[in-house]
Amino acid sequence: MNINVIGNKMSETEINAYIDYGKKKYVGREITGITIKADGDYVDLKYDFKPADIPFERIRRITGYLVGTLDRFNDGKRAEEHDRVKHSV
Repeated sequence: MNINVIGNKMSETEINAYIDYGKKKYVGREITGITIKADGDYVDLKYDFKPADIPFERIRRITGYLVGTLDRFNDGKRAEEHDRVKHSV
């Protein structure tokens, strides 16, 4: 884990407390780094996370509608999509 402390010096115990705080606050996300900005009694925390593997569905504009698949189209819309002219670039 990448730990960056800016400002006041901090003990290992205090840094570990901020890491534990982040793990409790952001359950299910993997923390890869933390930046701690200390200014007197105030502390700003910035956590860096491992990118999430979120599956996504491809959405296309077909016959004026934004769709992912054609399975919800009725027969008329399916025929319209089938008959459309596809232009090459």
